[in-house]
Amino acid sequence: MVIPPPPSPLPEFVYKITLEAPPSPIPESYPLSELDQKDGFVHLSTSWQIPTTAGLFFQNELSFYLIKLRLANFDQASVKWDEVEDTNGCPHLYGNFGAKDVVDVKEFRREEGETWGEVFEKEEAKAWMV
Repeated sequence: MVIPPPPSPLPEFVYKITLEAPPSPIPESYPLSELDQKDGFVHLSTSWQIPTTAGLFFQNELSFYLIKLRLANFDQASVKWDEVEDTNGCPHLYGNFGAKDVVDVKEFRREEGETWGEVFEKEEAKAWMV
């Protein structure tokens, strides 16, 4: 498998999707999900990947949280851009993140019958995910 190169330019932010509200305050080392523990990296998405990622893996959920992380906080050698489905190179963080890396957290909700793509077309979502 050929690992795609990172996007150019690199995004300022990457996002972690979580079904549960993050702990408050955010700890120095964020608790890893079962999937992240099993795979050996933290699954992340760019802003333009969120609608696709949400549609593929969270289509049955009516809400989730996005944790906004500043990409420049991570050693770029620890971030691999891996090809997954139709997401065009999702960032995978080999390591962890914590309070110092978190810029913001926001809960997103969708109505029954509404797609995640429709949610992320709204101006409020677009403005937050710059």
